[in-house]
Amino acid sequence: MTQPDQQAPDLAAELHALLERLDADLAAAHNAEEARAAAAKLLGKKGALTALQKKLGTLPAPERPAFGASLNRAKDDAASRLENRLTTLEREAFERSLSGPPLDPTLPPRGLPHGHAHPLMSTMHDIVDIFGRMGFQVAEGPEVEDDFHNFEALNFPPDHPARDMQDTLFVDAPGNLLMRTHTSPVQIRTMLAQQPPVRVVIPGAVYRHDDDATHSPRFFQVEGLLVDDHTTLADLKGCLTLFVQEFFGADVSVRFRASFFPFTEPSGEIDCRCVVCRGKGCRVCKGSGWLEILGCGMVDPAVFRHVGYDPEKWQGFAFGMGVDRLAMLRHGMSDIRLLYENDLRFLRQFQ
Repeated sequence: MTQPDQQAPDLAAELHALLERLDADLAAAHNAEEARAAAAKLLGKKGALTALQKKLGTLPAPERPAFGASLNRAKDDAASRLENRLTTLEREAFERSLSGPPLDPTLPPRGLPHGHAHPLMSTMHDIVDIFGRMGFQVAEGPEVEDDFHNFEALNFPPDHPARDMQDTLFVDAPGNLLMRTHTSPVQIRTMLAQQPPVRVVIPGAVYRHDDDATHSPRFFQVEGLLVDDHTTLADLKGCLTLFVQEFFGADVSVRFRASFFPFTEPSGEIDCRCVVCRGKGCRVCKGSGWLEILGCGMVDPAVFRHVGYDPEKWQGFAFGMGVDRLAMLRHGMSDIRLLYENDLRFLRQFQ
């Protein structure tokens, strides 16, 4: 125990008494909370040592430095005693836990909480399952792509805005690499690897420089490709109408609108009757009664030429949809960031 200096007998005796009182209070503490409360009476901002320090001015000037040093040593000493007592209390608590009833290894284990699929993953699995029942096989590819597979082979000219740094996340590495902006490069890789017929569905993550309530820099897509020698636009419309009604319900109406994509011609977009208001008009569909859900079209002959397919012999269609958007529509979400915040209070709703 620290022995206070003898230059200030009255204050030194008071300091000695404070440390002894701390010892008694720590010995009487039954847990860490009580021990810290006892130490706070001495070491806190309004504790006894602070009050004693204010009495330094009553000492003769030559004695003040020595007694000030004694106060500092007493603070360190008190903190050390607190740590020792906390260690002792922790050890005693552990020993008490060991002295309880013996463990019965024949008892059944405690139940563990069941995990469940994330709403994004469950939505993507449902999409893939629907197309799987139509005969589509799953294809996958790298998320770090090169310019040829991500842009050039898909008929994106060099000055296309999708190649801009504001849209595309480029990788600082040799080879003009980038984070794929869509899963379409897997269509190119599939066609380069095999001859028709081709029927694949491609789920996976994609990346774009975008982040707000309805966009995420990393999100998920499912694309599909069918190539054969007798594929028509009617096949495309029938396939995707069936998908929408399987996903949202058989009573959901579908409409096709003309659009443009560099890799399909003709191109279109598909809307379905708003699943929230059933076409009456609401905030989700912005009063129109319709929701845009995916893009599609017949594969452009230029794409076939890039992969070595004869566009005079083969025809095909392609389509793509955002899994995040479909998950939000299915579950009535208004902010895409809910899907990426990993808040268990939110995610437990989808068990």
